[in-house]
Amino acid sequence: MEHMWTLFLLCPFVFFTTVTSEEDNVCFRPQLAANIEMDGIQRYFNPGAELVLSCKQGYSPVSGPRTIVCGASGQWTKTKLICIPKHCPYPDAPVNGELYYEDTVYKSTINYTCNEGYVLIGASSAVCQANATWSAPMPECKALTCGLAPIPKFGLIIYDKLISGNTTDYGVTGTYKCLPPYVVFGNARAECTVSGTWTKMPECRVVTCRPPENIKKGFKSNNEQRDFEFMETVKYGCEGDYALEGSLQIVCQQNGEWSEKPSCKAPCSVGIKRGRILYNGRKLWIGDLQPNRVLHKEIVSVYCMNKARKCGYAVPTQCIDGKLKIPDCFEEPSGVNYTLHSGSLPSEIEQC
Repeated sequence: MEHMWTLFLLCPFVFFTTVTSEEDNVCFRPQLAANIEMDGIQRYFNPGAELVLSCKQGYSPVSGPRTIVCGASGQWTKTKLICIPKHCPYPDAPVNGELYYEDTVYKSTINYTCNEGYVLIGASSAVCQANATWSAPMPECKALTCGLAPIPKFGLIIYDKLISGNTTDYGVTGTYKCLPPYVVFGNARAECTVSGTWTKMPECRVVTCRPPENIKKGFKSNNEQRDFEFMETVKYGCEGDYALEGSLQIVCQQNGEWSEKPSCKAPCSVGIKRGRILYNGRKLWIGDLQPNRVLHKEIVSVYCMNKARKCGYAVPTQCIDGKLKIPDCFEEPSGVNYTLHSGSLPSEIEQC
């Protein structure tokens, strides 16, 4: 009986020390390098247990071995297994388009765009998948087109290039014209736009101008009391020595108004009684200017005296619509000096 109690007391101790020894030697679930994985969810492994390693989806092995073994010390054997991302084929740019990407490895993205005037048909982007293929095929860049340009009533369009069929390419342009007496109202130029539509169509309207008025001291080439059509013209002239300033003719404009009319500007008389002038390159005594008249914008010079240097000099002045200002430096000589001593006048002495 004593012997049995002794055995009972020893047994728990033996069992405890055996379990503790096994726990010290087990291997825990290994910490694996990036992109490496193993099957199952087991957390503890006995010495001698072997695990098969594999690469995660989208990655390929480049060196081995691909197994590790739990050692008696509770440590796993080392592995040189490396998993690198799979490569998708290098993509091509679509015709009339471009692509943008940084790499072609697993999870990389490419983006497609089309040149101006083309529209993307298909996916605008693709991702490199785990099976080393792109998630979408290369898209197509299709040329944008418009139908034929709309034609306004009483109008037509002249394309800048030969058009065949019922479609026009993006960027094609043309010019609208109207049948007489109609006139284009709006933008006469048209273009097939990136939206696949033409720019706004203008209208064709009849444009007339009321009979133009005459100008003061002038006359016009047409005195008919009727409405004048768009682009019709009327010419003007001036009476006598009046000078026409502005355009010789006016035109009926698109807004139904005449272009700006010219005006007739009056001639000038030279307001001195005695003295010599310079006119049209000639020196004249004022009495020889017959008639005493210079035309609008013409220039005439009178002579002034530089008293300090005792020399004469010509000072120009211009006729502006009937007004010719005599320079302040001009001093009109007395009748005696003008008649008997004309050689002493500023115009006759040495010039400065």
